[in-house]
Amino acid sequence: MSRIRAAALAAALGAIATTGAHAQDFTPETKGVFLTDLRVSDVFSNANNAIKTSAGAATGLHVKVGDSVMPTLGFTYFLTDHFAVEAILGTTKHTIYAEGAGSKTKVHDTWVLPPVVALQYHFAPRSRINPYVGIGANAMLYYGGSNHNGFKVNLKDNVGAALQAGTDIAVSGPWLFNIDVKKVFVETDAKINGGALTSAVDLNPWVISVGLGRKF
Repeated sequence: MSRIRAAALAAALGAIATTGAHAQDFTPETKGVFLTDLRVSDVFSNANNAIKTSAGAATGLHVKVGDSVMPTLGFTYFLTDHFAVEAILGTTKHTIYAEGAGSKTKVHDTWVLPPVVALQYHFAPRSRINPYVGIGANAMLYYGGSNHNGFKVNLKDNVGAALQAGTDIAVSGPWLFNIDVKKVFVETDAKINGGALTSAVDLNPWVISVGLGRKF
């Protein structure tokens, strides 16, 4: 699913949620409410960092990271009517390329566990449409990697910060539709072939999600 199709799906489902449930009761998002979200998330990075030799010389190659569309889970607890804490769990798989001079070579596949914990502020917890913003922390944990085309890649786990914006749209009773966007600020050090080549990769991924949730 491309980001364009994901956005189209978000718009369509949002329209259904807001036009088809006006006459129905809904559960407000107030102090003590716990909610879970099942989302489809597109995780993508615009990394374009140089690959250098161990001595720091340019190779003419740059790192490119493929995107990944996967399901994710969100768990949110409302500390007050307006403040909530959310934890995001999921795992994504990304392909890493070395790109330059008209070439693009696949060098590594890796799974990533990128949990995010954020403190959110909800603007309209008692309304059917409740936008929110958040700030939090992220960890990038790599596992299950496989190498390609004679390259051996090692990626360093790291932590970073995250910004978030989204909207909960009540559908009926405890059910809701969610649109969520996160920007994560994190880098990783990549060592290739035992450190013969290196790159400080500014991943800084976007995470764009749409999904359904339930309040308890």
